[in-house]
Amino acid sequence: MPLDRAAETYLRHIAIERGLSDHTLTAYRRDLATFTTWIATQPTVDSSGADRAGGAAVVGDVGRLARADLAGFVEHLATRDAPLAPRSIARMLSSVRSFTTFAAGEGWLPLDPGASVRPPKAPMRLPKAISVEDMERLLQAVDGDDPVQLRDRALLELLYATGARISEAVGLSVDDVTTLAAVDEDSDEDTDVSVVRVTGKGNKQRIVPLGSYARAAVDAYLVRARPLFAARGHATPALFLGARGARLSRQSAWLVIQAAAAAADLTEHVSPHTFRHSFATHLLEGGADVRVVQELLGHASVATTQIYTLVTADMLRDVYQTSHPRARR
Repeated sequence: MPLDRAAETYLRHIAIERGLSDHTLTAYRRDLATFTTWIATQPTVDSSGADRAGGAAVVGDVGRLARADLAGFVEHLATRDAPLAPRSIARMLSSVRSFTTFAAGEGWLPLDPGASVRPPKAPMRLPKAISVEDMERLLQAVDGDDPVQLRDRALLELLYATGARISEAVGLSVDDVTTLAAVDEDSDEDTDVSVVRVTGKGNKQRIVPLGSYARAAVDAYLVRARPLFAARGHATPALFLGARGARLSRQSAWLVIQAAAAAADLTEHVSPHTFRHSFATHLLEGGADVRVVQELLGHASVATTQIYTLVTADMLRDVYQTSHPRARR
């Protein structure tokens, strides 16, 4: 099987079978293109003149891929003129290893050459969250009555209230924001609970509650702003619309966040993921169970969510050491 054709077959497979987003598919395609381009530059003999273990370059055969190819690729990424950070190398290697596992499963390779190749160890980077007070300032920075400000406030309130990724937020449709009936255990009376149906990685859906502030902001946007945007474009079910009536893009949403951070005079860097990190950190600081936060974030493993517990533990330690009279000599 030619290497380039094998890569295209794999990309079609993950697009159909795994339901990955266009953004994720683009990343896989880019990573595999980087790998196959590098493979094509490699010699098929070593310095002694003996045949190299791999050799996929010249013959263009996926069946010639070997562990040495993947290990050499990792070394190349770390030592080239513009070396990648360990996390970026790990992500790119993960794409290539997923491809070789698929190729071995299809019988194109006798063994999976990526099974024993490990990425460089990356230093632990704790998620960056801003304080509750800074988040309040950020949300207040878009407190206005014109259509754009109503939309921006609704977007930012929803991001903080749900912990949704930016791609998940701009991917929402109007019908994804709904109300469910619930029973108040104290009074046995029916109560309405606003929720958002979020579609995450792997096309997996989760239901996340929408707080009263976010619901009020979304309602104001739906009544007073969205119809104006919708009239300028073609019919679309998208919740958040741009000025021309099309679905708001990830890039435009990122600019909304940057503008709000600048208006709030925040000195810390604020990105779309800042809202997600702050959502998780503030919940845990408020006493939420880590497994509940895992479900709200849509993490496949609780280990991913437990990174946020390190953030709150560090905060508690710092507060103790600076506040308790006998914490330090």
